[in-house]
Amino acid sequence: MATTAMPSAAAYEATVTAPVNIAVIKYWGKRDESLILPTNSSLSATLSQDILHSKTTARADPNFTGADTLWLNGTPEPMSASKRLANVVNALRAKRAALEASDSLLPKMSKWIVHVVSENNFPTAAGLASSASGFAALVFALANLYQLPEAKDGEAGAGRSTLSALARLGSGSACRSLFGGFVAWEMGTHADGRDSVAVPVAPASHWTDLEALVLVVHDGRKGVSSTSGMQTTVQTSALAQERFKSVVPQRMFDMKQAILRKDFDQFAETTMMDSNQFHAICLDTFPPIFYLNDVSRAIIQLVTDFNATPVAGYTGKYKVAYTYDAGPNAVLYLPRQFVRPVLALIQHYFPAPTDVPAADYFADPYKVGVNYPAPSSTNVAELAKTKLTPHAPGAIKRILHAKIGDGPRVVYAGPATGAGETGLMGKDGTPAKK
Repeated sequence: MATTAMPSAAAYEATVTAPVNIAVIKYWGKRDESLILPTNSSLSATLSQDILHSKTTARADPNFTGADTLWLNGTPEPMSASKRLANVVNALRAKRAALEASDSLLPKMSKWIVHVVSENNFPTAAGLASSASGFAALVFALANLYQLPEAKDGEAGAGRSTLSALARLGSGSACRSLFGGFVAWEMGTHADGRDSVAVPVAPASHWTDLEALVLVVHDGRKGVSSTSGMQTTVQTSALAQERFKSVVPQRMFDMKQAILRKDFDQFAETTMMDSNQFHAICLDTFPPIFYLNDVSRAIIQLVTDFNATPVAGYTGKYKVAYTYDAGPNAVLYLPRQFVRPVLALIQHYFPAPTDVPAADYFADPYKVGVNYPAPSSTNVAELAKTKLTPHAPGAIKRILHAKIGDGPRVVYAGPATGAGETGLMGKDGTPAKK
């Protein structure tokens, strides 16, 4: 464990935030476990950091002693205890060392112990891609701490894809959180993984009408981790092999076209079909993996019934699309005009827990009742022709509303202050007191 000290005059730090991304074409399976090379390409949307993010402060100080240490949500852990953490830090440290070798005037930060403090503003390990935003924030914080050229490259530059490959070493889906908007993680073909990187498909500004509702059904840890589950799937599921070979390549093409054309019908259908198939290969895994629960399936039924209920003046086939990662929590993608009616349906059929404040169930950051189009009817029975009956209060614990957002943001980078005003670290190199 590291020991602490007041920051020296030579110490540097960087604080960043990084977003959550939710895949619409799922990544599930590795062809190389150590390099985290996927069995198929994937594609995601980045959600607004104003709603969901990981925040990370990294500091290098010649006065630090002991070991590189990470505090995640207040809990310390030597980085050497996690192979993935160590791989990411060592790769970035090697890049800094190469800079120092080419310029003798640069501070020798690559030789200094690093302290990192990271927090999520959402439940960790609850199917909300916390590892993706967490590792993306770690990579971006260290890249800015070490003043790497790649950190100065914007999202359209090649440097950002280089950083995405380093984030991939920590968590596969983390590579997609290095970009905003819509992002593809191309699986690549090289054995060393040099072409397995994230690339932008379209920026957040491209499709501002598309938004997301995150329905938190379970905020604890899932029974089968993604790492364990996908390994078993690759070893036992024949259906997965067909998916890798034939299904995903066509869906990647279809999804990119849907995004570029802002074709919600194609986007929605491809998103829901891919979610269904992801959970089908989990069921085809032996022994089978069950990530969805009864509430998850009821949400799917409500979405299906809402899509099948006509709305006057709307000619599209779909009004909302569901997708589920490795957990029971739903993410609904939908055009802005349907946010209010879908919220009305969700709040009717899945009422708020009785033991939490209303703002904890739905914080309403965008003031939906004032700023969004009203539903076609105030009668929920007319919004969706469904046989569902309302669930007991608390079946959905929380509703989050997010727009499509940007990539990682730099909060501060420069000499260490330890002020704890913009960063997460106090003067002694441990989490700042709150």
